[in-house]
Amino acid sequence: MQESDQVHINKSMKTNRSVVLASVLLAIFIAAIEGTIVATAIPSIVADLGGFSLFSWVFSSFLLAQAVTIPIYGKLADLYGRKPIFTFGIIVFLIGSMLCGLAKTMNMLIVFRLIQGLGAGAVQPIATTIIGDIFNLSERARIQGYVSSVWGVSSIIGPALGAFFVQYVHWAWIFWVNVPIGVFAVAGIWFFLVETVQKQQHSIDYIGSGLIFVSISALMIVFIQAGTVWGWYSAPVILLVGVSIVGFYLFILQERRTAEPIMPLEIWNDSLLVVSNVATLTTGIVIIGISSFLPTYIQGVMGQSPIISGFVLAFMTMGWLIGAMLAGKVMFKFGFRRIAIAGGFWVLMGTLFLTAMRPERGWLWAGAGSLLIGIGMGLARTVFIVGIQESVEWKMRGVATASNMFMNILGNTMGAALLGGVLNTKLTSYLKSVGEGSYDTDVINVLLDPVKKGTLPDKVINLMTSGLTISLQYVFYGIFIIAILSFILVLFFPIKTRKAS
Repeated sequence: MQESDQVHINKSMKTNRSVVLASVLLAIFIAAIEGTIVATAIPSIVADLGGFSLFSWVFSSFLLAQAVTIPIYGKLADLYGRKPIFTFGIIVFLIGSMLCGLAKTMNMLIVFRLIQGLGAGAVQPIATTIIGDIFNLSERARIQGYVSSVWGVSSIIGPALGAFFVQYVHWAWIFWVNVPIGVFAVAGIWFFLVETVQKQQHSIDYIGSGLIFVSISALMIVFIQAGTVWGWYSAPVILLVGVSIVGFYLFILQERRTAEPIMPLEIWNDSLLVVSNVATLTTGIVIIGISSFLPTYIQGVMGQSPIISGFVLAFMTMGWLIGAMLAGKVMFKFGFRRIAIAGGFWVLMGTLFLTAMRPERGWLWAGAGSLLIGIGMGLARTVFIVGIQESVEWKMRGVATASNMFMNILGNTMGAALLGGVLNTKLTSYLKSVGEGSYDTDVINVLLDPVKKGTLPDKVINLMTSGLTISLQYVFYGIFIIAILSFILVLFFPIKTRKAS
């Protein structure tokens, strides 16, 4: 065990590790089930609230808030302790969850998802950091299997629960179900995690946080609006791209000069951390692409039920479980690099399945691709997080872990915006090409509503289905290209990890 780990664990000898681990797993369960439930229910939400052209913002607003707050929470957790910051984040997340269930319009849901994301930024990174604090390296590899088991359980419960709420109760319960779970998670951490934090005067890099928020927001708006609302070379797009570039540049300058940066640039001197984080960003695009758009294909193109689309996503999560548990057992035997490369390869093979997907091949074809992607993610992502935590000292572990979570959420955010833009652009182009310029992308609202769909003529249904099929196919091509880039990145993973002093 590293000396810095021992110092922290000695200070926390009264910590009930079993209860804390259970609480951490509950917190991770919230994050895991949120993805499978919302992704499964989004077609029904769109059918109820309307706003198909805005539906990618349901994911993007949540992810944007997470992306901005993860580095802040990681830094605060290092400065003031894991417990108070984790508790605050969970409370904000639960408030946002309650509000999401009360939304009456798509715009309201987007705003409430933003609030939910402001709290969610604390959940997974701090939960993962707590695991790094109370367990040593060899234990952490084993615990990753438990963490992956949570994702596996959620992949089974999430789709079934989401489908039950959508079909028999109301989709609002996909958000409200978080409340009792979150309360138990907070109670376990608050009463059974004992930590000693040295009180010092600290400054938080709010300027850096604001700059990264502006930069990412500008880029997201470009991805979603360009090609549909605005032309790619229009003044608003050029202006927003300029704002994003300048914002990122100022962010780097700010991090270099501030006393306590939100994301210390020195952690990027480690090649393992650089490769892990950049590959996490690209695989994050793949994950959100599958989670956001595969259910729409299964329900809107194949005509299957929400529970079937949920089970297709469950294949990915169950594959993740298998890959993560396997990685925990063999990464020390075969080396981190080999396992990371194997993970990148299976992600690539899974996305290849999706590019060859056709409606007549059925949902099991999509499930097979989803399974391979999950196996690859489980192998690669487990290596990334264990390697990063092994490479830094305890006092930097929170911000280093948060940097990885930040890159994942940034990838999710960029992916939801970019791929959503591809979908809207191709669908708009298709409608114009077939002489149906009077329709806009929101006509898909009707296609996703089984009742309203029955009122449409067969000709219109076939037209809309064809447009959605072609548009989503381009989305899957984009995911495949990103998977190729991810595989190239893991080839640069260092052979040896640097031991934290």
